Amino acid sequence: MSENGEAVETGTVPAWFWAAAIAALLFEILGCFFYLVEVRMSAADFAALPIDQRAMLEARPGWFYAAFAIAVWVGLVGSIGLLLRKRWAGPMLLASMIAAIVQFSSIVIVPAMREVTPSDALGIPIVIIVCCYGIWQLARLAKRRGWLS
Repeated sequence: MSENGEAVETGTVPAWFWAAAIAALLFEILGCFFYLVEVRMSAADFAALPIDQRAMLEARPGWFYAAFAIAVWVGLVGSIGLLLRKRWAGPMLLASMIAAIVQFSSIVIVPAMREVTPSDALGIPIVIIVCCYGIWQLARLAKRRGWLS
């Protein structure tokens, strides 16, 4: 039994855990790639974007990029922690998910973002948040089962 009364299974980590942890790592690497592409965009790259995409980028507040950075880089470290089977992976992945929620909340709370974000663009943030939640739940399950040390 664990400290909070939950049953703890110890033993061999199943193959599906490794597959899920590798998928989590790839998801976080992809997020880091998109972050770097966006923050390293040159003025020429920005000017070449379609006007609707430029408007969306211009409407983003500075804290959007702070939350974006925390979401992807902390998430990357957390997913590496999963692969290393470390207990600290769970809190890191929770922080990453919260940062992703803060990041995408800008669409709702920043009027300029609301105006320029088409409704068909809302699916991607929802999918990202659901994936972050799933990765965090994977870490919680692994901790409960005794796979993290």
